[in-house]
Amino acid sequence: MDLRVRALETVLAEKGYVDPAALDALVDTYQTKVGPRNGAKVVARAWTDPAFREWLLGDATAAIGSLGFSGRQGEHMVAVENTPSRHHLVVCTLCSCYPWPVLGLPPTWYKSAPYRSRVVRDPRGVLAEFGVTLPEGTEIRVLDSTAEIRYLVIPQRPAGSQGLGEEALAALVTRDSMIGAGLALAPTAAR
Repeated sequence: MDLRVRALETVLAEKGYVDPAALDALVDTYQTKVGPRNGAKVVARAWTDPAFREWLLGDATAAIGSLGFSGRQGEHMVAVENTPSRHHLVVCTLCSCYPWPVLGLPPTWYKSAPYRSRVVRDPRGVLAEFGVTLPEGTEIRVLDSTAEIRYLVIPQRPAGSQGLGEEALAALVTRDSMIGAGLALAPTAAR
């Protein structure tokens, strides 16, 4: 895939259809200014600040916006929290509605028809393919993201992360954990 993208970029640049500097600026924007790092900061704040956590669960759009993360595809946000008894998993069954300001570019699998259809029918099986095995008693809720509502999953805070600051906690949060297709990293795994 990377080779195809580079080849296409080269051809488009050679023909004068795209400016490589503009592409670099666009990529930099989605890698450093919008994206999973932003969402990870939101989750880390929710893990450390009970008042912010409640605000996020009550009005995610405003709480996320208070940290400077807003914009197109970031309106109408709803935050949900994974617990030992309930796990949320996000999908957009119609297309690929996705909260770009907090999660960045959607992964290819998120947009794929097999994920979009299978996650509704067999969420536990799809999670297992991502390496997530939940206890049988854990309820799995599949949330359908739309143009009107986009979801951010607050993953469970990993054991052994007590005493870590927000920056260290944010390093434990992955894009997949904020979709529900993964879990937050253990503190030892993030090192």
